[in-house]
Amino acid sequence: MLDKTLSEDRQEIEALMLELGRKARAAARVMAIAPEEKKNLALREMAKSIIARSSEILAANAIDMQAGKENGLAASFLDRLKLTEERIKAMANGLEAIAELPDPVGTVTAEWDRPNGLHIERVRTPLGVIGIIYESRPNVTADAGGLCLKSGNAAILRGGTDSVNSSRAIHACLVEGLEKASLPKDAIQIVPTTDRAAVGEMLRGLDGNIDVIVPRGGRGLVERVQSEARVPVFAHLEGVCHVYVDASADLEMAKEISVNSKMRRTGICGAAETLLIDRQGADSHLRPILKELVENGCQIRGDETVVKSLPVAESATEEDWYTEYLAPVISVRLVDGVDGAIAHIGKYSSNHTEAIIAQEPAAVERFFSEIDSAILLHNASTQFADGGEFGMGAEIGIATGKMHARGPVGVEQLTSFKYQVRGNGQTRP
Repeated sequence: MLDKTLSEDRQEIEALMLELGRKARAAARVMAIAPEEKKNLALREMAKSIIARSSEILAANAIDMQAGKENGLAASFLDRLKLTEERIKAMANGLEAIAELPDPVGTVTAEWDRPNGLHIERVRTPLGVIGIIYESRPNVTADAGGLCLKSGNAAILRGGTDSVNSSRAIHACLVEGLEKASLPKDAIQIVPTTDRAAVGEMLRGLDGNIDVIVPRGGRGLVERVQSEARVPVFAHLEGVCHVYVDASADLEMAKEISVNSKMRRTGICGAAETLLIDRQGADSHLRPILKELVENGCQIRGDETVVKSLPVAESATEEDWYTEYLAPVISVRLVDGVDGAIAHIGKYSSNHTEAIIAQEPAAVERFFSEIDSAILLHNASTQFADGGEFGMGAEIGIATGKMHARGPVGVEQLTSFKYQVRGNGQTRP
């Protein structure tokens, strides 16, 4: 038998993906009117299944981890790929937390009466079918599936090739939860092929059956999605996150927050990548903060003053200020107060998350009012840039765009709205 041609392979993938789209659309119609009790039952059964099958999930993850090491994946990618008992419990707890959230579907967000007697309501409604394309992190399988379920949507998940075995093992738990709640198993589907052509089919919208695409990964993935997608995109760009230490900052607080922002987990998008220190506070703050970072295993790339102050620091290049390291490396610069911090962030930030450490209220208010990133924090670590920490149960990602959803994308952000207008016979003159 002759090998199949490339065009035949592509035709098979196109047919496969179109079928996924049709199944998802049919499931979405059911999910849009599914009772809250059924959705919550499914979420809790998914959580139970993940705990019950943790050994299977860990075994699948071990295969992915070994392949990742053999393929030379960077340490930051391996950290995001790795599952542990603790991370599996966190996935299950996330699903339980989503079940506890109020059901957004059908919520009346505003209502008013017109002089002609019409009563108008703005009501939350599901988006429909959501395509999620993500890299490395297998926990996104559970987070995305659970959030789409709670918000009354159907989901088509396309995880990274590096995490294919882990994601499939987790997806099996989600399907089990759906079936136990008598909800359509097609409400959460996972793309069954690692061929990149499947991503192209999703970006084309699967014959109108995908309503929105959510990319979660590196710049390469997001840029491809934004350039090729024929459906709306919730953009999740890289996290070039900043911490600004004002001259008014409490030194011990500044040390603790700076280290936590960078070093708690260096491979997440909320990790700080640049530290800005007020020049007026350099004598008291610069060396102690840098010393604390170095003692915790962080490499420093700094401007001229930083290198003079800390001989082990390397000179930062222009590229460093734009870089998401996802590693124990941070770029450090002295700036002229909050004005300098705002100017630097305005030029180099990816508009993800920025933090100010300060005791001076005026500096905080200027930082909050003049910086246009999705998440701003005062006297708190950038690692709180997370849907779970915001009380959303989980998130699909941090949206850095300005349309519809911004910041953590949770259940409310996965809904749109419609207007319901009630009359008693009015006609328009």
